[in-house]
Amino acid sequence: MKPTEQTRGRIALVTGAATGIGAAITERLALQGMDLVLVARDAARLESVAKRLHTDYSTAVLTVPMDLSQEGAPGRLAERLAGDGIEVDVLVNNAGASLVGPVAASDPARVRALVDLNAGAVAELTTLMLPAMVARGRGSIVNIASTGAYAPAAYLAAYAASKAFVLAFTQAVWAETRGTGVRVVAVSPGPTDTPMNTRPVPGKRRPGDVADTVMAALRGNAPSFVDGRGNAVQTFVLGRLLSSRTAVRISERFMRKAAVSH
Repeated sequence: MKPTEQTRGRIALVTGAATGIGAAITERLALQGMDLVLVARDAARLESVAKRLHTDYSTAVLTVPMDLSQEGAPGRLAERLAGDGIEVDVLVNNAGASLVGPVAASDPARVRALVDLNAGAVAELTTLMLPAMVARGRGSIVNIASTGAYAPAAYLAAYAASKAFVLAFTQAVWAETRGTGVRVVAVSPGPTDTPMNTRPVPGKRRPGDVADTVMAALRGNAPSFVDGRGNAVQTFVLGRLLSSRTAVRISERFMRKAAVSH
């Protein structure tokens, strides 16, 4: 897709941008002529992505190594951008973590960090960036949820619950911002071939597939999109046709072996 007057020179902030889905999204945005702010914990990988984007697309790239699960991190990021005079036109909250296993055997600190990153940082960054977008009458926010958001998932309890928050939060903000010129949407990938999800799963999607869905979602009007037809069918069945009790039993049977071998 070629740059347009609406995208050329605008600034996109992408979290979790060093690998996987986040890195693929940065390429789609750079292809549209947008300048980029990339955030992730891995400074070396961030710099590698930034160098490639600048070489391939001649886009300006600022890298910010940061762990957004840390208390106050989203606020510090917003303060740095404001201090540099950077106005964010597109926010992609993609940074996330997963934790497989029974809650009774989990590290409480890791569970808390997961929830802080997957849900807390998404809510805080959205709340920090949204007022300026509404004041300008333009802007876009994409929050990456998951097909796991549509039903409780045994052995992925904190992950699925955190993504359910992202989905519900985003849908509510979509309703609040209708008519303001700001586009707010949740995109829910299913199993995708990323460093966070290396298990072999039939029909696994590629990061580029999800990035294409994100760009389509930005052009659409719905409050949420599911990546991939098979995943859309799955979320419809789990989220609407089955009771939560039945859905969680199915996830328990499916995920038990994965939790044991993880």
